[in-house]
Amino acid sequence: MRAVEALSSADVLVAEHEVLDVIRAHARQGVSVVPTYPDPSSDPYQGTGTPQLTVVDGASTTASLPPVRDAAHLVMEAARGGRRVVRAVSGDPGLDTYATEEMLACVAAGVPFEVVPGVAAAVGVPAYAGVPLRDAQGTDVRFVDARTASDRCWTEVGASDGTVVVSTTLDSVAGAAGELVAAGRKPDTPLTVTVAGTTTRQRTWTATLGTIAQTLKHAKVLPSPDGGRPVIAVVGERSAAAQRDQLSWFESKPLFGWKVLVPRTKEQAATLSDQLRSYGAVPHEVPTIAVEPPRTPQQMERAVKGLVTGRYEWIAFTSVNAVKAVREKFEEYGLDARAFAGIKVAAVGEQTAKALVAFGVKPDLVPSGEQSAAGLLEDWPPYDPVFDPIDRVFLPRADIATETLVAGLIELGWEVDDVTAYRTVRASPPPAETREAIKGGGFDAVLFTSSSTVRNLVGIAGKPHNVTVIACIGPATAKTAEEHGLRVDVMAPEPSAGKLAEALAEFGLRRRASALEAGDPVTRPSERRPGARRRRTT
Repeated sequence: MRAVEALSSADVLVAEHEVLDVIRAHARQGVSVVPTYPDPSSDPYQGTGTPQLTVVDGASTTASLPPVRDAAHLVMEAARGGRRVVRAVSGDPGLDTYATEEMLACVAAGVPFEVVPGVAAAVGVPAYAGVPLRDAQGTDVRFVDARTASDRCWTEVGASDGTVVVSTTLDSVAGAAGELVAAGRKPDTPLTVTVAGTTTRQRTWTATLGTIAQTLKHAKVLPSPDGGRPVIAVVGERSAAAQRDQLSWFESKPLFGWKVLVPRTKEQAATLSDQLRSYGAVPHEVPTIAVEPPRTPQQMERAVKGLVTGRYEWIAFTSVNAVKAVREKFEEYGLDARAFAGIKVAAVGEQTAKALVAFGVKPDLVPSGEQSAAGLLEDWPPYDPVFDPIDRVFLPRADIATETLVAGLIELGWEVDDVTAYRTVRASPPPAETREAIKGGGFDAVLFTSSSTVRNLVGIAGKPHNVTVIACIGPATAKTAEEHGLRVDVMAPEPSAGKLAEALAEFGLRRRASALEAGDPVTRPSERRPGARRRRTT
């Protein structure tokens, strides 16, 4: 919490490349961002070189500082200028190779500083791998950096029966295991090895000190050009396979590591993407629909004025975009939620209702069953001239919306002002890299939330590869997908984006259970395409 507070008030951020995206989310707009990179002469995975910094000023196009400077000088120069600086490192600053030097440089220059403790990789990674380092018996825990460990260090941890956490690299794990065996540890001592810990690329192998080399070779992990990747190995009874099977909470998520395409407008995609992340997926948002104002605004202007003058008994919102369009028109006229006084408000579903609440309006009607126009009609009261002084409904919606709701309201005795509040147009094509991933099987799944998203995605980016899992929000969307030659694997039990994500997670869970039951490795759909293993990215 203190770190988030510090980041929110920073004028300058100085950070390693791998943590920059994480901390940037907590910084205020316009903050200067200074990413650091390892020395090009060093191994990029080991990070043994002195960090070099490339300045990127978020407030201007011109960097005010030289392109390459060491962290301490950048921090002090910004601090002397009266700017609040946050220097972020991976893991804990107390274990960072250069943090102490940078703090001493600040002391020498009279620049005050504060240290916010972090979570060391040697502790955080085992937690994400489901490997507790201590239990009720309270065994000793030793931490060893295999790259700098002396013979004396190996002898001491080899003679101990406690848990040993070894920081090393993928191609050096077997060597570290050999050092422990030579120092007295039994070859059948269990160990786990985790690479890319705490990220959705995390992968953990369980073996013993004597079998780890064979395990990595059998898994086709080594030999590999990625052998220099850092890993955390935990040695001791705490890392036994029986415990990890029960405690592996992160890698066992139903969509762990799945790259899921979310073809919606950016505003609509945010909630869905958050839900997918909770299942372990990596959402990739590709706008397929752009929302634009109506070509002729007069109809919308008349309707909003009629809303204020008492022309309507009801207003019905069938999308978040409709709420946004009315809200923008209100702001244009200097109106706020008070203009809805005396008017009944209907929302087609939960997301639309949330958008209204954020506007300051609590809807009077939300479907109790299916969240759709049909569901809204099931709960909509018929017009009663005794109890309803006005017989007119204001329906702001998209230019391509279906006539289901209009026809149903007329049948119930209501007059409807069907007004185009916004237009939906096909978005621009995504970058070439995304288009290639869609057609080449780089995505594990794609979520279609309407027939238009199917048509637009295929139109701007091409047809998804046949290994990609296709998930559709309902029968109409599924039919459109099939008409475009796509195999539909998942369909939501009800037309809701949340239920669609939930259905995909259940599909992933069943797929994972089947693989484990058959004794097969758990893989992602994209790993089934030809050559996928050889081209696996890090």
